Amino acid sequence: MQFKTLKVGEAKDYIIAAILILLSVTIAVSRNQGGIHSLRQFSAVTVSILQSPLANIRVYRQALTTNTYLQRQNILLQDELSKLRGIEQENIELRRLLAFQDSSEFNLTPTLIIGKDLNGINKSLTINSGSSDNVKIGMPLVTSDGLLGKVILISENYSQVLPYNNSLFRVSGLVQEMNAPGIVSWNGESLTEMVIDFIPRTIPVEKGYTVVTSGFSNELPAGIPIGYVTRTEFEEGKETQRIYLEPFASLAQASQGFIINFTPDTSITDLRNQYEEIFK
Repeated sequence: MQFKTLKVGEAKDYIIAAILILLSVTIAVSRNQGGIHSLRQFSAVTVSILQSPLANIRVYRQALTTNTYLQRQNILLQDELSKLRGIEQENIELRRLLAFQDSSEFNLTPTLIIGKDLNGINKSLTINSGSSDNVKIGMPLVTSDGLLGKVILISENYSQVLPYNNSLFRVSGLVQEMNAPGIVSWNGESLTEMVIDFIPRTIPVEKGYTVVTSGFSNELPAGIPIGYVTRTEFEEGKETQRIYLEPFASLAQASQGFIINFTPDTSITDLRNQYEEIFK
């Protein structure tokens, strides 16, 4: 293979051409600085126009992230607030129960309501006290507000309570202001309304009067608050009136209470049994 050898004259021509091209490029660039400057400005404006929506997208994404975080924090704070309100309400109720226990003349057994069935036909409450706590059938369950029901079934550690809004519930009551006795029961309609029957029409009973247990039946002790009078109705064809009550104690809100350790006087019970034997 043979290489072409350049002569001195030919090499000189290549060198001169390269120098001239370099000079022309330098001159062209130096003579068009204004155009290059304009190109730079155009480029900067174009980039800034494109950068603005991109920056807005970035800000929007950051705002979404922040909003999601704040929503989660708000849910956690609402949950914490709800728990604190529940604790506050529980503390209020416990203080009331303690005050009631200190001031009550009854022998009380504290208990928790661990089960409720207030919507079915056979409404009931379940408490965590039983025969091991000296609970007996017939004993009343109360709160600091008033009567909730009475015990109908017991086991060693638990008891079933018949609440006042059960159709089988009956208790001897007394309109305190008029000293008028009657029978308190649930009217079978409103879950939060009771009635007291067999009070004569001649006894004026007004709204706001207090009804308590009378103690006449020897089943419950006298003086347990039951409710207050909301309205009265004369019973057609009868000499008595039906009196409607709003219970003092709320079955829905009650979570704890007391069993009143009351045992009926056996001498009264025996006397009643002897009386019934006479007319058999």
